[in-house]
Amino acid sequence: MFRKITNADQAKDFFLKAIRPIEGTELINIENCDGRIVAEDIYSQVDVPHYRRAAMDGFAVRAADTMGANSSSPVLLRSDKDNEKGMCTRVHTGSLVPDWADAVIMIEDTVVHGETVEVFTQVHPFKNVGETGEDIRKGELIIQKGHVIRPCDVAVLASVRIDKINVIRKPVVAIIPTGEEVVPRGGRYPEAGEVYETNGLMTFLYVKKWGAVPHLLDIVTDDPEKIKEAIQRVTGADMIIISGGTSVGKRDHVPAVVESLGTLLVHGVGISPGKPTALGLVNLKPVVCMPGYPVAGMVALYYFARPAVRKLAHIPDEPDRAVRAVLSEKIPGRIGYKTFARVKLETGAGVNTRHISKAVPLATSGAGILSSVSKADGFVIIPENVEGISKGEEVEVVLIE
Repeated sequence: MFRKITNADQAKDFFLKAIRPIEGTELINIENCDGRIVAEDIYSQVDVPHYRRAAMDGFAVRAADTMGANSSSPVLLRSDKDNEKGMCTRVHTGSLVPDWADAVIMIEDTVVHGETVEVFTQVHPFKNVGETGEDIRKGELIIQKGHVIRPCDVAVLASVRIDKINVIRKPVVAIIPTGEEVVPRGGRYPEAGEVYETNGLMTFLYVKKWGAVPHLLDIVTDDPEKIKEAIQRVTGADMIIISGGTSVGKRDHVPAVVESLGTLLVHGVGISPGKPTALGLVNLKPVVCMPGYPVAGMVALYYFARPAVRKLAHIPDEPDRAVRAVLSEKIPGRIGYKTFARVKLETGAGVNTRHISKAVPLATSGAGILSSVSKADGFVIIPENVEGISKGEEVEVVLIE
């Protein structure tokens, strides 16, 4: 029996508070830093732009030479590269503005007759001129420590001639699949009572998507000593995820093994599916013990492993990707359990015009029905104190990554 069924939010909070973000950085090329976490404040060592540049196609002028120009009474200037009064010089967007000029007339406000330029508007000093350092000043803080790098940030780094930056290293996650009934993919065809190992593969790909480096280890049979040895052999990992062996049957040894090696924080969580989830620490490293049933395992990954990876990696919290929809059928909840109901999003006649789609329940029970996740677009998460959600109600659908 489970010692205690812990509230889902309390279990997550308890688990995350026990996790220490990793230390260590690496120097990488800016071409490879999209999505990485900046390890230190970054300052510009140059001005951007590093020269005075034209902001428009047109003519560089002295603003004083355009005084009084208007559509009916143009001022006449001579096109030349000299810096005498009454002169102007052709410039293009981004090109150097001569030292003697303090403004740029847009090309559409002029008419050219040979070397004579008619100017039909008056400009003030600095009009259409980008001054040195107008965008970024030398010594200016351009990216703060802890910022998640985006492609636009990479462009800024390139503009100030930075080729490499220090980022937080990615956490390493060891994945241990367990089970006597589990056989490796690509080998013999499973016999009756056996299944291909798929949880490890799913976990590997999600861990990679969430910003960590996954290491998928060999399948371990349901033997407490062998499970213990597999955990003890893990070196260099910042986190361990174990698949299977978390319930209360005769072959479910994983929680007890984790407790023997470290601290078992939680065993039995108020989530459905996913009740047998166990959470702990071994050598101060977080351990997520996910149920062997695929859907339950996926819920445990989403609810506990993902935020754990993000905290290890110093990645800031962000809201789930979600959409609003109308429920096509009633979904039952389970008092005391946070219920993850799989739904498919559909559009078509009869859908409330305020919404882009309706949410169609696929399989509200059956933690082993993996195909229901593949067919689903997301989950409707029903709170612990709600018996269910009625047909026609507006719901939030958390999209499956």
